[in-house]
Amino acid sequence: MNTKLISFKNVTVSFWQNDFGVHSIKDLMKHRKQPFSNKIILNDVTFDVERGACMAILGRNGSGKSTLLRTIAGLIKPIKGQITINGTFAPILAIGAGVELELSGYENINLLLSLYGRYKRNSNTIQDIIAFSELSHEQLSMPVKRYSSGMVARLAFSISIANDADILIIDEVLAVGDKGFQQKCMDKIFGIKAEGKTILFVSHFTEEVMKICNTALLLDKGNLIDSGTAEEICNKYMRLFP
Repeated sequence: MNTKLISFKNVTVSFWQNDFGVHSIKDLMKHRKQPFSNKIILNDVTFDVERGACMAILGRNGSGKSTLLRTIAGLIKPIKGQITINGTFAPILAIGAGVELELSGYENINLLLSLYGRYKRNSNTIQDIIAFSELSHEQLSMPVKRYSSGMVARLAFSISIANDADILIIDEVLAVGDKGFQQKCMDKIFGIKAEGKTILFVSHFTEEVMKICNTALLLDKGNLIDSGTAEEICNKYMRLFP
């Protein structure tokens, strides 16, 4: 069995950005200079994630953490480098990511489980999701666009953990919601960790990182500046960016 679930080799990701607010051909004709520039978001990043590892990704806002997770999830393609994924993943990338706002909670559960290929495999899965989310029948029956951010986070997290994937990807969603549900999510993460699953975790809270993760990466301005144990990288992060 391959022990490396994720392998990044010299991966670079860039986005075109609009520097002068050009939104039409008329706007474009007003500017003699090139209005668009190519901004490097991840620069020549190389690392491996071993099977069963719990790895944190630390860095200030804008350092490339979320872009890194979205690249792993296949939502963003790099312009350079090689990415190898040897497993399935359940991404919890942002509040409401993957959730259709016009559909009800029930409809989103059915849709996402179908996409995961789990809808017909386990008849108890839907009830497990409902029970974990603690959303009422009335709440699950109405469109998600009427949900609070905490309710959306409950629904998205509950569906994602039902995926039973090899890799759980979590991007700062635990900061939303009441304390009771946050602790429930943390307990579930510890349970997934105890099963030997792989976790990628982004958080600005170093206490959470050191509780959950055993290794970590430190990003700054798209560059991977250090890697090591979670404690080492958390301490360096706090020294560099107090």
